[in-house]
Amino acid sequence: MDLMDAVLSFAVLGALLTITPGLDTALVLRAAITMGRGPAFATALGINVGALAWGAAAAVGASTLLAASTVGYTVLRVVGAAYMIYLGVRMIREAFRGRGDGTAESGATAVTATFWSTFGRGLLTNLLNPKVGAFYLAVLPQFVPAHADPLTTGLLLALVHDVEGLIWFTMIILGAQAARGLLARRAVRRTVDAGTGMVLLGFGVRLGLSGR
Repeated sequence: MDLMDAVLSFAVLGALLTITPGLDTALVLRAAITMGRGPAFATALGINVGALAWGAAAAVGASTLLAASTVGYTVLRVVGAAYMIYLGVRMIREAFRGRGDGTAESGATAVTATFWSTFGRGLLTNLLNPKVGAFYLAVLPQFVPAHADPLTTGLLLALVHDVEGLIWFTMIILGAQAARGLLARRAVRRTVDAGTGMVLLGFGVRLGLSGR
């Protein structure tokens, strides 16, 4: 397998994983509906920067150290689970409180709807999920051709996955904007908040209870 074959094969796998509904998609969709295009793109960018960081870590072997360290993996898993549960509970609580004024999140949530806060939310959600690191650690080496530089190839493959993620998130955001009239209704916003909160809560509990 040469480099081109490796990139194309990984691109197919990455595309299938990208479009599979999950936590990242839920976060971006929720941001697009409740906060608008800018915060949604910031969230997507944070998620993709986190994924690229995990890919780089796997490429240089840092993820190998994480996989070998039971204590390190457990700490990251517990912290990540706690963060997801916190976000999930917060969103569910806001949904039942009925926050939202039809233009943006209100109250304390509106204050946090900045580029850096939404970027940071996407970034932390990805970085604090050791399953992402485990995925890159398990998959990337399988697509590194013989005699190819592992670091360069690993970064290239992670970048390919990132580009696919950005394309997918862009489609989600633009689709949400096209249906803005319907999605801007308070009932829809509350439903999205509650649904995304349940997804986050579920991922957090599952991550917290899971082993390796």
